[in-house]
Amino acid sequence: MQNTPHIRTDFPHRVFREDVRIPMADGTELYARIWRPYGSEPVPALLEYLPYRLGDWTAPRDEQRHPWYAGHGYASVRVDVRGHGNSRGMPGDEYDEQELADGVAVVEWLAAQPWCSGRVGMFGISWGGFNSLQIAARAPEALKAIVTVCSADDRYDNDVHYMGGSVLAVDMHAWAATMLAFVCRPPDPTHVGDDWRRMWLDRLEAVEPFIHTWLAHQSRDDYWRHGSVSEDYSAIDAAVLAVGGWHDPYRDTVLRLVEHLSGDGGAPVRGLIGPWSHQYPDRGLPPGPAIGFLQETLRWWDHWLKDADTGVMDDPLLRAWISESHPPATVYTELPGRWVGETSWPSPAIRTTAYALPGDAPVEVASPQHTGVDAGRFFPFGNDADLPPDQREEDGRSVSFDSAPLTERVEILGRPRVRLRLTSQARRGQVIARVCDVAPDGSSTLVTRGVLNLAARHGRDHPVEWAPGTTEDVAFDLNGIGHAFPPGHRIRLSLSSAYWPWIWPQPDGDGWTVHPSHSAMDLPVRDASGDSTRPAIAFAAPEQSQPLAVEYPEPPESETPRPERRVIRDVATADWTLEVDPRYGGTRVYPDGLHFTEDALETYRIRTYDPLTARTRSDWHIRLHRPDIGWDVRIDTESQITADATDFETYNKVTCREGEDIVFEREWRKRIPRTAG
Repeated sequence: MQNTPHIRTDFPHRVFREDVRIPMADGTELYARIWRPYGSEPVPALLEYLPYRLGDWTAPRDEQRHPWYAGHGYASVRVDVRGHGNSRGMPGDEYDEQELADGVAVVEWLAAQPWCSGRVGMFGISWGGFNSLQIAARAPEALKAIVTVCSADDRYDNDVHYMGGSVLAVDMHAWAATMLAFVCRPPDPTHVGDDWRRMWLDRLEAVEPFIHTWLAHQSRDDYWRHGSVSEDYSAIDAAVLAVGGWHDPYRDTVLRLVEHLSGDGGAPVRGLIGPWSHQYPDRGLPPGPAIGFLQETLRWWDHWLKDADTGVMDDPLLRAWISESHPPATVYTELPGRWVGETSWPSPAIRTTAYALPGDAPVEVASPQHTGVDAGRFFPFGNDADLPPDQREEDGRSVSFDSAPLTERVEILGRPRVRLRLTSQARRGQVIARVCDVAPDGSSTLVTRGVLNLAARHGRDHPVEWAPGTTEDVAFDLNGIGHAFPPGHRIRLSLSSAYWPWIWPQPDGDGWTVHPSHSAMDLPVRDASGDSTRPAIAFAAPEQSQPLAVEYPEPPESETPRPERRVIRDVATADWTLEVDPRYGGTRVYPDGLHFTEDALETYRIRTYDPLTARTRSDWHIRLHRPDIGWDVRIDTESQITADATDFETYNKVTCREGEDIVFEREWRKRIPRTAG
């Protein structure tokens, strides 16, 4: 199998690029870059719409795919959200009403251009995949099809904010801090002229850290329902190709979309889940194998936007990768496995098989607070330290229940579920369940996991505290997965009451008691016997257009490389510190002369037996420099979260410089009551 994309230079159409400004109804202009074929024949338009700055941050990725689409007869368009990059206006919250209304207006503007056939598609990964779904739910007439990659249909329980009703410390904090640093970057004077400074200062005055809003809504209320297409799947009219990876936190969205859109009257839908991380599947980043994703999406676009018979609707409703058992590691170039297809979802080939937990006596679960330091990255991006290492230490900090050694292969596809009878002496707490593949040598590979905030056991929208000393039955789903356990291996369910830094600890969450004889794990076991009679699923080798000629300078020899992920244990104080370098891109020099430097460090600290010692910190340093015109700006941000028994306390600071002069500096301190969190 091939992981390195082939660079395509010969296309059916010659391509040119132009930068334009798209006017909104209020006069605000959004910055857009359009790649389209030469000629007078109108062509369909493809839109990718997000805030991550087409002029620099996503430029290398954009160059891999937009010219490729244009070379195959499309106008491929990349637009920055209002208030970001070189778009005018003020930045807002993620997926706010203004962003979505602007997105609809952009779709309508594209459809009305003389070079457009009147048909529009949308695509994107993560943020761009989110708003592709959300704008599709607004059903602009010209939007006929979308490709949504690594995105979510539920902003509360399947995004970077909450998991199982619990605060996602690791990415609630990290992504809010990242966006604070990103939104404070200035427009580029090369593209907006001398007005860049006024635009920048106006934006900075309007900045409000996202964390204030996100922590103020600790249950699934109207704030989270906005933009969650799971509220009404029937609102989507456009055809949906939903794509995810088993190492991406958003993969369950694919399973829900193929289930809810495939019924009578639902939008046309197909689902694709591979072994990938939070990346486009053609990029060749681990884990692979990569596929010819651009070719696959071209089949989708040609069918829905050009009425070509490409056979996409003859594909199975869901194509999914089943990983074979593999030793634990933090990175895999390629995972062993195979593709399978399901023509309906839920699939009749999958049956729920209950595995009773061994043992009769109640078992106390009171995990040390640093349980979770080996969880791996919430958003794997294909870096060397992203995935969870051997789980034996985590299993030892948990209570584990093992099956007998398997006598035959067990293949699962879908979302496992745990059903637990619990007794708790505390009003609050949380349950973390992990399923691991345990080899005969004892090594433990994480397969999937899930979380339940006990206050959310009756629903994410209304927290209910536990009555101390009482016993209840609870149940919750784990993240979806495709995995095969081989004979001789054991299936392990590990339960813990802590999972730092993924999950923010509850102030009185000292643990609980599980009753194994009244508890079980339900696995979605797949019957593979019919696969031999079904058509084989195969993809073309990955290809992309000519990459952008970006230079990545080597750091000075005197500079010691920082580890991607480092765990520090102070034995005397029982303090644990996790340091993470997110490694989004580092220093690069663009062909237009822009020097872009970014450096970030995330730090998570906790003491083994004290949940109130949890604290997070994120520091960002960004420099944009054009030596040819003497333009030099720097953005430094610091973000922290701590908590006591009643409140979260957040601290954020921004310092912006032009040259050596500070042009903006501001601090925010905010206490936010702990409700469900």
